Amino acid sequence: MAAFRWGGETLELLAERAVWDPLRRVLLLADLHLGKAESFQAQGIPLPSDGDAATLNALLELAARLRPEQVIVLGDLIHGRLGLTGELRAKLAALPELLGCPLRLIGGNHERGSWIAGLAQEPSQALGPWWLSHEPEPHSSRLNLCGHLHPVTLLGGRGDRLRLPCFSYCPRSERLALPAFGALTGGMPLARHERQWLVAEGAVLAL
Repeated sequence: MAAFRWGGETLELLAERAVWDPLRRVLLLADLHLGKAESFQAQGIPLPSDGDAATLNALLELAARLRPEQVIVLGDLIHGRLGLTGELRAKLAALPELLGCPLRLIGGNHERGSWIAGLAQEPSQALGPWWLSHEPEPHSSRLNLCGHLHPVTLLGGRGDRLRLPCFSYCPRSERLALPAFGALTGGMPLARHERQWLVAEGAVLAL
């Protein structure tokens, strides 16, 4: 992990593509996009259905290690209504007990129009010095922790370019974007002025 310090407090940027707030014992992650394969299959696009298992297992292993007091997803827990199968609904209902703590969801654009039993879509909100949102929402006095952007770092030249997930901090808007946690997600390079920490080989490395 790498330490990110802001306003006298420290967040831990984890190689599992999540953020740990050690003071509040809160695990933050974004963009799991569960049910993405099923959403594509419903539209006639073949996609293997094993991404959810990898994503959920990674989350459960992380929670077992850190033992958080709560897990907060910064939007796009699911990919959409078409992927909300009965099987996925059952898995989501069982998640809090398996995690050993409450699960909360800041509503994202992919949750719009969907309903998940026992998991209300919460609005953007403050958590100590942090402003939690799905899409970037600069705040006058807090650090904005968000998802939605799926930041990646590009390494190498044109003929041999590598795309790696990263955490990306924008000093102009005081925004820290989390990489997508889901196994079946793409990514987008962000502005060059942003400070980045790439995730590779089980480590978080500052660029």
